Amino acid sequence: MSDTNGDPDDKGWLERITDRFSSEPTDQKELEQVLRDASERQIIDPETLNIIFGALNQTQERARDIMIPWPQLVCVNADAKLADILPAIIESKHSRFPVVGDEIDDVIGILHAKDLLPLILADSAQTSAIDLKSITRSVNVVPESQPLNLLLREFRSTRKHMALVVDEYGHISGAVTIEDVLEQIVGEIEDEYDDEEEDDHIKQLDESNFTIKATTTIDDFNEFFECELIEDDFDTIGGVVLKQFGHLPERDEITQVKNFEFKVLSSDSRRITLLHLKRLDVT
Repeated sequence: MSDTNGDPDDKGWLERITDRFSSEPTDQKELEQVLRDASERQIIDPETLNIIFGALNQTQERARDIMIPWPQLVCVNADAKLADILPAIIESKHSRFPVVGDEIDDVIGILHAKDLLPLILADSAQTSAIDLKSITRSVNVVPESQPLNLLLREFRSTRKHMALVVDEYGHISGAVTIEDVLEQIVGEIEDEYDDEEEDDHIKQLDESNFTIKATTTIDDFNEFFECELIEDDFDTIGGVVLKQFGHLPERDEITQVKNFEFKVLSSDSRRITLLHLKRLDVT
């Protein structure tokens, strides 16, 4: 409603918004300004405004912008035994895992953690003989250039919550989940398993024992352990340990770097993913 003093320059919020829409916004920028005006006048609360902007940007963002890079994914080898992959699955707290063969682009499908429960409860003889391929589900594959609105539509139509992302040459570059897409609209989604330490790459077990993700950067490692581990050839502790081994190690193999003993907890056909670390300078 306009002010009672009749000043034509002092319009009420409804008239201002009506004026803007009467000329019809010609692009997203003009539409966003109309919505900001509405928010400033408390017609739309800030949280709702952010959700609207997030939905509008779905056509601008691409799968490559939000995907989890391939080296950061926790994968399981199709030929691995259940006992060999459980530590990494439990440690990651994820619900879906790409199942891979011997080649980097040989992705067989997706393993759902809930599908493992009947196997874990089975007797040891059956568990050791299980073929992971038999419980691996099919997976969607999308290009890096896929707009998020189309990606969300695909997730809804296929009822799958994870897709692999491929580059222009058909090589796998990462993975994206429906949660990743929704977080671009509504913001960070946390559940009961999320805590402040969820993103920590290093977890202390006791005074001298730790679990450490192979993707931990050298800088973060040095800061955490107050040391000067210098390695010009690698950015992550996984690269340093791999160089020390001189080959791709299997589970339970051990090596030493300075005053640190590393034991492989999990690895696949291409890389180490999770390590146990013991400080040898602590007695």
